[in-house]
Amino acid sequence: MTDGREIPEELARLAEQARVLVRRAGAPRKGGKCVVYWMQRAMRAVDNPALDVAIAAGNLLGLPVVVFFAVIPNYPNANLRHYHFMAQGLRDVAEDAAERGVGFVLRRHPDHSLEAFLEEVQAALVVGDENPCREPERWRRVLARRLRLPFWTVDADVVVPSRVFGRSYFLLHHFRPHLKMELSKYLVSGTKIAPHYPWKAAGPPGFSVLEDITAGFKGLDRTVRPVDSFTGGTRRALKRLREFVSRELAGYEETRNHPELKGTSRLSPYLHFGNIGPATIALAVQKAVRQGKASAGAGDRFLEQLIGWRELAVLFVRHNPNYDNWECAEPWARKTLVEHAGDARPHRYSLEQMERGETGDELWNAAQREMVETGWMHNYMRMYWAKKILEWAPDPARAFEWAVTLNDRYELDGRDPNGYAGIAWAIVGKHDRPWFARPVFGLVRSMTGASTAKKFDAKSYIEQQGGAGCKLKF
Repeated sequence: MTDGREIPEELARLAEQARVLVRRAGAPRKGGKCVVYWMQRAMRAVDNPALDVAIAAGNLLGLPVVVFFAVIPNYPNANLRHYHFMAQGLRDVAEDAAERGVGFVLRRHPDHSLEAFLEEVQAALVVGDENPCREPERWRRVLARRLRLPFWTVDADVVVPSRVFGRSYFLLHHFRPHLKMELSKYLVSGTKIAPHYPWKAAGPPGFSVLEDITAGFKGLDRTVRPVDSFTGGTRRALKRLREFVSRELAGYEETRNHPELKGTSRLSPYLHFGNIGPATIALAVQKAVRQGKASAGAGDRFLEQLIGWRELAVLFVRHNPNYDNWECAEPWARKTLVEHAGDARPHRYSLEQMERGETGDELWNAAQREMVETGWMHNYMRMYWAKKILEWAPDPARAFEWAVTLNDRYELDGRDPNGYAGIAWAIVGKHDRPWFARPVFGLVRSMTGASTAKKFDAKSYIEQQGGAGCKLKF
């Protein structure tokens, strides 16, 4: 326990080494009884830099660590599908935290106040994870103003902390050399930090992860049902990672753009919910390449997607307040899209028709069914899907809005920087360059059904999603 002797120098060194964002500075609470890790985005108790910082701080202070997770009924754009997947993952968190000697307390609305919990357990210091999206970042800023004890956050969702770069980049090849310069410092195998002072639960344990965490939530959208295609949690994420590196990584270069072969990792839902970290995945891929299970080319191509494009997306969201709407358009894209806004559309569909997959494009309908029915869409189809929305919507602003609405509603990995950056790339030229002028698209890169269908077995993909003419059931 702390005995009044402050050790800010040691804590300051820890914060600097871990690239902590000190949102509220100061010495830990005198007589504090624990360090609290406020878990939100990084829902895992293994390979979690934020939890590791909390444990390291606890060891310096001679205090145990407890994880606090608050289940709120109004998380932005979340529905039953998202809460169900989250609840599955929290079961692993509870078990893994216990194995590490760390406490885990889950509280549900209306007993979900972090500030009340910090007083209840007499926390000395609170550590959280970062989230660049608008509303979660606002919560952190508000909390930092209201707390009376130190509040740190750690970027546990990326390999290289975003604060290292301090800016966004126009194109991937602009970002790549900066990322390469920093990557070796952070993409390293770490040792699991053990708490020197295990948590001993005191008082009520809170809400059990085995119960329905959404019971009594008024206004929760329950029309978007859970899916069987993915099961949340660190254990399932690690199982999927092992399958990918042992069976599919070797052919990644050839199969990654073939939606009918599903040659991608399919780890994006687990990354979005923080069930697994990108460093864990990257290190497993590098190990497979060293062991000769896959070529260096396959490993490099996959890591560019996992780290290069993904961390570029996080920087985009962090530094652009309009990341989820048309206002984030590149100037050249805005100009050309406005110039072509009056062009005749080959087809016009309403948002409701698109949502039901009732367009004249069977390939697009199949992609929409994949998303609605499985909670996931193949990466290559996401590009085509978004670009056709631009072609069919009344104007670019509504195209962006509709793509975000559908993506966030049905994708397990929706409401995520990667999704927003992907939509911005497809519709308003973000992280892309001017292309060849075409009606509606102007200089924004277009994709046609005829050319897209020639690059893979489109017929097989459509059949896998129920076949031509298949209707979605809501």
